[in-house]
Amino acid sequence: MPGFWTTICGGKEKKYSVEPEVAVEQEVQCASSPGLRAFKKMALSDDEDVNTMLVGTLLWKIKPGWRQQRLYRLESDGMTIWYESKAKKARSKQIFSVLHIESIREGRQSEGLRRNGRRFPESCCFSISFMGRKGNLDLAASTEQEARSWVQGLRKLMERALAMSQTEKLVHWIRDYLHQADRDGDEKMSFQEVKNMLRMINIDMNDIYAYTLFKKCDRSNTDTLENCEIEDFCTQLMLRPELEEIFHHYSGEDRVLSAEELQEFLQHQGEEATLERARDIIHRFELNEKAKQHGLMMQEGFMMYLLSAEGDIFNQKHRKVYQDMNQPLSHYFISCSHNTYLTNHQLVGASSTESYIRAFMEGCRCVELDCWEGTAGEPVIYHGHTLTSKILFKDVISTIKHYAFKYSPYPVILSIENHCGLEQQVTMAYHLQTILGDMLLTEPVKNTDPSKLPSPEVLKGKILVKAKKLSQNRSLNEEEGKIRDIAQELSDLVVYCQSVEYRDQPGNVCEMSSFSEDKVRKVMKESGNALVRYNTRQLSRIYPDGLRANSSNFSPQEMWNAGCQLVALNFQTPGHKMDLNRGRFLDNGGCGYVLKPKFLREEDTLFNPEDCSSCLKILRIRVISAQQLPKLNQENPNSIVDPFVRVEIHSLGKKRESETTYILNNGFNPLWNETLQLEVLCPDLALVRFVVEDYDKTSSNDFVGQFTLPFPSLKQGYRHVHLFSKDGTSLSPATLFVHVQIEDP
Repeated sequence: MPGFWTTICGGKEKKYSVEPEVAVEQEVQCASSPGLRAFKKMALSDDEDVNTMLVGTLLWKIKPGWRQQRLYRLESDGMTIWYESKAKKARSKQIFSVLHIESIREGRQSEGLRRNGRRFPESCCFSISFMGRKGNLDLAASTEQEARSWVQGLRKLMERALAMSQTEKLVHWIRDYLHQADRDGDEKMSFQEVKNMLRMINIDMNDIYAYTLFKKCDRSNTDTLENCEIEDFCTQLMLRPELEEIFHHYSGEDRVLSAEELQEFLQHQGEEATLERARDIIHRFELNEKAKQHGLMMQEGFMMYLLSAEGDIFNQKHRKVYQDMNQPLSHYFISCSHNTYLTNHQLVGASSTESYIRAFMEGCRCVELDCWEGTAGEPVIYHGHTLTSKILFKDVISTIKHYAFKYSPYPVILSIENHCGLEQQVTMAYHLQTILGDMLLTEPVKNTDPSKLPSPEVLKGKILVKAKKLSQNRSLNEEEGKIRDIAQELSDLVVYCQSVEYRDQPGNVCEMSSFSEDKVRKVMKESGNALVRYNTRQLSRIYPDGLRANSSNFSPQEMWNAGCQLVALNFQTPGHKMDLNRGRFLDNGGCGYVLKPKFLREEDTLFNPEDCSSCLKILRIRVISAQQLPKLNQENPNSIVDPFVRVEIHSLGKKRESETTYILNNGFNPLWNETLQLEVLCPDLALVRFVVEDYDKTSSNDFVGQFTLPFPSLKQGYRHVHLFSKDGTSLSPATLFVHVQIEDP
C-alpha cells in the first residue's frame, strides 16, 4: 500500500493512503459535488433541437372541444418542461419532468389527436405519453420544423435521462428546488430562501443548525450563497453518514478501499467476490482518476456504486428474460387486465383505446374486449348497460396490432366477452383477420405435442382469441332457436383458449375456465389441490366481482397461490393490489410471463394453497434510512412528512407485516436503524412490499411511496430500494437504504 499523506479540509487534518497529488485533487473536489460535475458534462447545449426547446415555442394544447396556444419551454436544468398557464397555478402544476415521459408519438397516433386534431396538419402534431396514469399531452406546432425539433429534442433528452445515475437524478431534483426557492431570480440564495428550500425538500431543520451550515458555506461573507457556495451547501445536505460508517468499517484508518477490502465487502453482500470483479467496480464507479489508477476507491465512488443498479435490492439478472420460455402456457403466471378499455369507473367512466396501450406498457399479455352491438353494423366495446362511453371494435383491434408487441414479444390473449348478434360477430371475425393478418393464430401450431399447450417461445408474436367455440359434434338443429349464438367465422378463430365451465377432472388442454373472485375462493376452499392440478395443464382466468362498481381490485396473491395463470385486475385503478401485480411481473424482464414454481407445474402435485405448513424462511430487514422522500402537500410549505416504513410479506395465508417508528418532520434524510423480522411462508411464491407512509395521529396515514418485488429476486446485504408512486411512476431520487438478511428458521 502507498504511504500515508495528510491534508487539511475544513480545519481538520485528514489521512489518506494515496500519493499526495491524489489527496490534493480529492480535497479540491470537495468544493464541487461529483453529481453536479457529471450533470454538467451531460449538457446538450450545442444541440439545435434542444436549443429550440430552451428558447421556447408556442404550441397548441388540444383537448376534446378545446384548444389553446401556450408557450412551452425547456428549463436550464435540461430535464424540466415548463408551460404557460393563464390560470393561477402553483409551479408544480405547470411543469413536468423528462424522467416521467414514456414515449413521444409523431403525427395523430393518439386517440385524442385522431378525434380532435384534424384541423392541424399531421406533420405538425405529436403526443407526449407519460408513465403511470397521467393522460397524454396532445400538441400541435405551427410548423413541421418546430414539431420535429420538439420530437427529436425530447427523444434525445429521454435517452440522456435513461443513462443518468442516481446521483445525477438527485442533483436534478435539488437544482429544481433551488430554482423554485430563488424567488427574485438573482442566482443567489439568502438565508430565508435557503430556509424555504429546506421546507420544499421535506426538512424541518433547526434554525441555529441551518444558519451554522449556511455561514460555513458563505465563504465570501456576503450573507448570500452563490455559485460554488450553493453547490457546497447542497453537497453538505447530500452527505450520507450511514454510508460513511460502512465505508470506514471496511476501509480502516486510511479511509480508502483497496480492491482486497472491496472484495471483503462483496463477500459479506453475498455477491460474486473475485478480486477481478472488485477491480472492475473500482474502474467503473471511482470518480477520482488518480485513485482509480492506483486501484483504490474513495467514499464518493463507494456511494456511487451503492446507488447504482448493482446496489439495488432487486436482482438485476431478473430484469432480463432469464427463465425457460419453452414450457406450456399453463406453467406461467400471465399478466392480465380486466375491463381493459376503461379509464376509471366501470359505471360512468370513459372507454379509450389508450387504455390498451397503457396496459401493454405495463407488460400486460391478456386484455379484455366487452363487445356489444353498435350502429351502422359496427360492433363497439364498452361496459354494457352502463353510462361508460363506447369505442369501435375495429379501432381497438388496430391499436392492439400496433402496440401488442412493442414492449414484449410473447403472445397476447384477447379475452372476448361476446354480446353481439351473429351478423356483427361475423364483422368482428372480419376485423380480427384483416387487421391482424398473420399475427392472429387461426390454427394449432404444427409439430407440437397436442396433449400440452404450446409455449410462449413458440407463440412469440402471435395473438390468441379466448371465447366460446361451437362444438364440432353438435348438429345445427341443436343450435337453432338460441337467443345468442356463435358465428362460425368467430368460432373458427378460437384455438387454444376455448371458454368452458370448470370441471375438476382433466379435460382438453385447449379448454379454459373463468371464475369470479368469490367462486374461485369457494373452489380453493373445497378442493384446492384439484384446482392446482387443473392449472398445471389448462388455463384459468379470475376476474373481479361485478359489485366492484368503482373498479377496485382484489388481492391477486391468493389466486396465484392456486396456480391460476390469468388473474385479471383493473389496471386503471392504482393501489396496493396493483402494486402486487407490478411486483410479480417485474420478474423475468417484465415480459408479462413468469414461470410458476415447480410444485405448481407438476401434474401429480400434492400442493394445496389452503395448507400453510409450507417451507419457511426468516427475513431480517434493517431499515437504516430514507433519502429525498416526496413532499405530499406541495402547496403548503410548512407541511413536512413524519415518515415510517412498513415491510409486508404476501404469500400463503394472511399478510405478515412489521413497521418502524416514525421520524418527526424529516422526509429528506430520516434515519431509523431499526431491524424488522418477518416469517416468509413458501418463499418461491412470496412477494415483499416496502411501504413508506406519513404518520398522522388524528387520521389515517398518508401513502408516500412503495416498492414490491418477488422474494426470490431479493438481494441480500446493504441495498437501496427505489420507491414508486401509487400509480407506478418512479419517485426518483427517493430511496430507502436497508440491510437484508435471509436465514433458515
